[in-house]
Amino acid sequence: MNFFLVNRRFYLVDLPGYGYARVSQQLRQQWGRELGQYLQQEDRLCGVMCLVDVRLGLTPLDLELQDLLHDAGRTPLVVLTKADKVGRGQRAAMRMAVQRQLGLPGPPPAVSVRTGEGRRELLAQVRDILAEWMERQRRE
Repeated sequence: MNFFLVNRRFYLVDLPGYGYARVSQQLRQQWGRELGQYLQQEDRLCGVMCLVDVRLGLTPLDLELQDLLHDAGRTPLVVLTKADKVGRGQRAAMRMAVQRQLGLPGPPPAVSVRTGEGRRELLAQVRDILAEWMERQRRE
């Protein structure tokens, strides 16, 4: 896990390559257990962002992560990445497919680091998650 302090106010925690690391099945299962515990027990966790490559769609590991999140009572922000790598029609179709597969209230944002597409939409959703979490903390 990599921890990044953002604006001296909160941390962004990254699980780099969780789904693509070349490790044994036993180690992957151990990571799954540890991640499940983290999701269940970390009170300071205000949100989870799941990045999905728009070219691939949901993989079995993405679906496994969704199960872990559901079991932990966490609602993820699903984001389709690399939007510039596919045409608009394919991008729209994948947004609808992921929404349907995961039962999301709306299609996930599709973003591109290269072109900046979806950046504002994503940042607005992250701001909403942070504001909601801070309001909950204030009430408690």
